[in-house]
Amino acid sequence: MLKFTDNPPMLPSMVRSVADFSADWWVAHTKARNEKALAHELNGHGIGYYLPMVERVKMSGGRKRRMMLPLFQSYVFFCGGPDERYAALATDRVCQVIPVADQSKFVGELTAVEKAIASKLELDLNPFAVVGKRCRVIAGPLQGVTGTIIRRDNRTRLVLWITMLGRGASLEIDADLLEPVDSFDEQ
Repeated sequence: MLKFTDNPPMLPSMVRSVADFSADWWVAHTKARNEKALAHELNGHGIGYYLPMVERVKMSGGRKRRMMLPLFQSYVFFCGGPDERYAALATDRVCQVIPVADQSKFVGELTAVEKAIASKLELDLNPFAVVGKRCRVIAGPLQGVTGTIIRRDNRTRLVLWITMLGRGASLEIDADLLEPVDSFDEQ
């Protein structure tokens, strides 16, 4: 069994952004707690991937520990064709590989998540459907990002969705930085 002491990079070092990949995207539904190990193995095989992670503080043995945790538990996104799909399945860390039907929409959603993580704003996982207004950020590090607005504890939060997973991540945002998005004008 392979042991990895360090976190894998969220993206392979050869790329700067999920938008830089030219191959088709796939969603790997991993076995429990295998996201980082799969990312290490994909990286070792030269397969492009994206593993969005956020820093969390956990108490363990009476001590605070900082750790990077996958934003979408049990999911890693990777690029390639049938050979790369087979290589991911051959790691024995994947339960299922899901094809992405709408590649451009998916890349847009991953890019929004990537921008939010890079902004160092605190993200919370939103594993349920949210009904609300679609808005676009008009200024700041998330300028151009589109998401759904929710309210929690009287604070405005923007939810960034990965439609294929039926999940999203939310972050607190100043309502003055938002403009409504018409349904025909979303991307």
